[in-house]
Amino acid sequence: MRVDYFTAAPGVARAMIGLEGYLNKEATGDDKLPKRLLELVKIRASQLNQCAYCLDMHTKDARALGETEQRLYALSAWRETPFFDPRERAALSWTEALTRLEPGTVTEALFEQVHAQFNDRELSDLTLAICAINAWNRFGVAFEPEVGSYSPT
Repeated sequence: MRVDYFTAAPGVARAMIGLEGYLNKEATGDDKLPKRLLELVKIRASQLNQCAYCLDMHTKDARALGETEQRLYALSAWRETPFFDPRERAALSWTEALTRLEPGTVTEALFEQVHAQFNDRELSDLTLAICAINAWNRFGVAFEPEVGSYSPT
């Protein structure tokens, strides 16, 4: 690892872990976002950002939650497969738009499509999850933690 940012800047680590804590405790559950959905979002953003460490971590976490190999293998081409339901497709579309942030990608039509699948709270939490994984991806790309060293707890 180039920089052990958890040791070098403990406040950074606390802030990022705080985001994850919120997402794990407040944003997921029976009447909230499924953890498996959030793992798909994290994997897709990590694919787009080419963060090998985060890809390794979140595919392991997704498997631990019961995600299938078929869906994990197909995730980079999710639009071309029948494996994802409308809610997952909306979340993946939102993830791609907010991760790429190219001009004209976060359209009103996309917002309406996503909002049709998620209530205001869920959409806010989903957006936070996308923001958080994009931040983690940037730490991973910048500081190159050891890929393969993560194991789910």
